[in-house]
Amino acid sequence: MNLVIQQTKLGELDSMPVRKAVLKNAIPTIMAMLMVLVYNLADTFFIGLTHDDFQVAAVSLATPVILIFMALGMVFGIGGTSVISRAFGEGRNDYAKKISSFCIWSGIAVGIIFSALFYIFMDDILRLIGASENTWQLTKDYLSIVTLCGLLFIVAHCFSNILRAEGQATKAMTGMMLGNVINIILDPLMILTFGWGIKGAAIATVIGNLIGVAYYAAYFLRGKSMLSIRLKDFEFRDRIAKSVLSIGIPVALGSLLMSLSQVVMNSLMAGYDDLAVAAAGVSMKSTMIIGMVAIGLGQGIQPLLGYCVGAKNWERYKEIMKFSVTFAGILCVTITILCFIFTDKIVGAFLTQDIAFAYGVRFTRILQTTAFMFGVYYCLINALQSMGAAVASLIINISRQGLIYIPALFILRAAFGFQGLIWAQPVADILSLTLSLMLFAMTFKRLSKERHVWSEQRCAF
Repeated sequence: MNLVIQQTKLGELDSMPVRKAVLKNAIPTIMAMLMVLVYNLADTFFIGLTHDDFQVAAVSLATPVILIFMALGMVFGIGGTSVISRAFGEGRNDYAKKISSFCIWSGIAVGIIFSALFYIFMDDILRLIGASENTWQLTKDYLSIVTLCGLLFIVAHCFSNILRAEGQATKAMTGMMLGNVINIILDPLMILTFGWGIKGAAIATVIGNLIGVAYYAAYFLRGKSMLSIRLKDFEFRDRIAKSVLSIGIPVALGSLLMSLSQVVMNSLMAGYDDLAVAAAGVSMKSTMIIGMVAIGLGQGIQPLLGYCVGAKNWERYKEIMKFSVTFAGILCVTITILCFIFTDKIVGAFLTQDIAFAYGVRFTRILQTTAFMFGVYYCLINALQSMGAAVASLIINISRQGLIYIPALFILRAAFGFQGLIWAQPVADILSLTLSLMLFAMTFKRLSKERHVWSEQRCAF
């Protein structure tokens, strides 16, 4: 009986009114993303209570490395979500099981390999990310603990995404929130009470991720899911590996380029002042609330869109997109205004030195100029992924934080000095949103011709 119910879970969402289906699947995902933000801010906040801004800078320097592990999780998590949701729409449930098993076990193998490599080449990584004499040992202490357990980041991201692919957004949220809440509880204990500082933050992060992974594994092992993590279901043939990787790799490249671009920005900023590096890291975290809401909404609608693609229900696809883009735009504008009003209080919660605080407020104001665009941008990205548009997804993912942002860093620094480094992100936001609109319109038009379903329709976006 449970199997029948689970098999129709995504179908149930497909039969709901669009507004209800989007909110039911997207709100838990948004909440999960906000908890990720809270956990990220908690690390910075409690480390900030040590009144050592060099430790804050060290966390900012370590962030790109953590993002690499998350990117590897996205290869199999986001790629798997796209393929699984389309498979359910087509009624290929056994195929979906093979995909989920492939994603989990491939993620485990990749996690073990990269954890070992990062630990072995730690000193080279520290030089690459721009650690200075003041931040070298602090960053190494943090990364030495986190990278040994990088596997947990990958598997946790993979689990949460494939659960959304079967319409279990609430369970995906529960696992993420459980791990993050444990992390937040442990942070003050390990950072301040035990006096472990940045090492305590790393240990809390590892334990939180371990708890989250344990929750997901228990759910699958109890047989509650219509998907599979059993090794006997592992399969990479029948276009499984190709389908997952063709969507997952572009997403991961986008995240890796985000890491690379932050390394470049930190390195360029460190040439001016280590406190400016700390301020830049805090300013990015200060606008992350808008980005996390946008990412959560985009990831929440992707399974719904993918199911429509598999079922060839293009009218519903358009309705979901129209509602989601409108909702995302209003939501992100509202949050941006609130963040602008409380910028001083947000920045002041993390930075104690006057110079660092002044930098942080100035940098945050700059990033807020385009943060309201995130909602529409991430809806379009997830729409492309739901259609299996590998080439378009690759172009947009390597453009925003790579082909556009990194050159902008050097050009604007040459023109405006270190403040130009912060203005590079708003410039990249505007250009990447324009590019995503064009790619979505082109992909929509191409699919309409190929399938002879949208032949008389025009993209409203």
